[in-house]
Amino acid sequence: MTDPSLIPPEPPGQEPSLTPPEPPGQVLAFDDVLLEFSGVTALNGVSFTVDAGELFAIIGPNGAGKTSVFNVLSGVYRPQRGSVRFGDQNLLGLRPHAIARLGIARTFQNIELFSNLTVLDNLMLGRHHHHPYGVLAAFGWLGKARRNELANRRAVEEIVDFLELAQWRRMPVGLLPYGVQKRVELGRALASEPKLLLLDEPVAGMNLEETEDMARFILDIRDELGLPMVMVEHDMGLVMDLADRIMVVDFGRPIRTGKPQEVATDPDVVRAYLGEEHRIVERA
Repeated sequence: MTDPSLIPPEPPGQEPSLTPPEPPGQVLAFDDVLLEFSGVTALNGVSFTVDAGELFAIIGPNGAGKTSVFNVLSGVYRPQRGSVRFGDQNLLGLRPHAIARLGIARTFQNIELFSNLTVLDNLMLGRHHHHPYGVLAAFGWLGKARRNELANRRAVEEIVDFLELAQWRRMPVGLLPYGVQKRVELGRALASEPKLLLLDEPVAGMNLEETEDMARFILDIRDELGLPMVMVEHDMGLVMDLADRIMVVDFGRPIRTGKPQEVATDPDVVRAYLGEEHRIVERA
C-alpha cells in the first residue's frame, strides 16, 4: 500500500469531498410494498418517503419486518407488490450491485469486514466503484490507474480523519475493539460516496461510550455531509434523539409515521412495544 506521505496534495480549490451534494427534494419513495415468503407475510402495505438530508428511522419489535425493508431496498428481496423509487430510478428488479452503483450504501447489524486486512484496506474496498480501469492498468500502476488510485487513497484518508480512525489506520480490523470495527464498517459505506445510507442497527452490541461516539458520527454525517439516511435500531433513546421522522412497523404493517414525540406518545406504538402501562421516553 502506498504511504500516505507520497500522496500528492489536492490542487488549490479542489478539496476532496466525502459525498456529492444532494439536491433538495424527495430521495426515496417506498410505496405499498407487499413481501411474502411461502404464505408468511413479511411486509404488508408498507409506505414511506425519505427527503434529502433527512434521518428516517424504522423501529418495531423483533420480527416486525424492519430488516426486510432494507433487503428490498438493497435488492436482496423482490416484493410481490408495490414500487420502490430512488430519485427517478425504479429499484425493483435491479441486482444488489446495480443498486449500489446508483448510490445506495448499507451497513450491517453483524460486522461484515475482512478481519485480516487493515483499516485502510477495508476502507479502500468501499471505493471499488471508483476504479475505471482494468487489471493490466492496475498492475502497471501508470497513467490513469495511478491518478485514480491516488485520488481514492485521498478520499479514504479523508474518511479516516472524519471518523477519527487515524490511530488504527494500519492495524488489522480483527484486532480492534468492537465499537471501532463498527465505525470502520460505517467508513467503508461512506467510501462509496453514497447518495443514501442504510444503517442496520449501527449501535447493536455497543457499550454506552461507543454508542455516544457512533451517535455523534451519525449526526455529523447528516449535518455536515447532508447525506440522507434510513436507520433501523432497537435503542429507543438513540432513535428519539437522532431521527427526524420515525416509522413504526409491527407484524409487517406500518402503525405510525411521524416525528419522534408524536410516535412516542401514540397509543398503538406503546401497545406494540410495552403494553398499556408504559410509555416510550426520550433519553435525558
